[in-house]
Amino acid sequence: MKTTATFLSFFLVVSTVAIAGQALAAEASKTSQTITRAGSQPSVKGSSDYFTGNVRVDPLFPAKDAAPFSGAYVTFEPGARSAWHIHPTGQHLIVTAGVGRTGEWGGRAEEIKTGDVIWCSPTVKHWHGASPTTAMTHIAITGTLNGKSVEWMEKVTDAQYNGK
Repeated sequence: MKTTATFLSFFLVVSTVAIAGQALAAEASKTSQTITRAGSQPSVKGSSDYFTGNVRVDPLFPAKDAAPFSGAYVTFEPGARSAWHIHPTGQHLIVTAGVGRTGEWGGRAEEIKTGDVIWCSPTVKHWHGASPTTAMTHIAITGTLNGKSVEWMEKVTDAQYNGK
């Protein structure tokens, strides 16, 4: 299915930090702290295969053997949202700016705001994005299992996004 391509799209963005991977791998085996400087990693546009509207992903850190989770800032412009998806080990979202929405399969869209923390349990089908009028940025912290962090599914319809 699209499972492999999916991982390569959204979280390859985070894993693309692995382009600096050799350096990061060497740093991972260090016994001291590593500082990744702000602005040292390029932003990536969210793929239209997995997002509706304008989305920017700013990688924070890749998954490592000792810490199998990655992190990224994800910014959704007004009306933008992810497709339905699941995470094999779950995902934490920390809303850092704006107003957004999130939804779980079979439920209604919920409003989320700056300071809210969302836990998406493993294998729960969900989506998240901005409100219709306000951009939203969150930090996504996502675990990996057998090299996989996300399975993308169908796009969220306007009716689902609007809570109907």
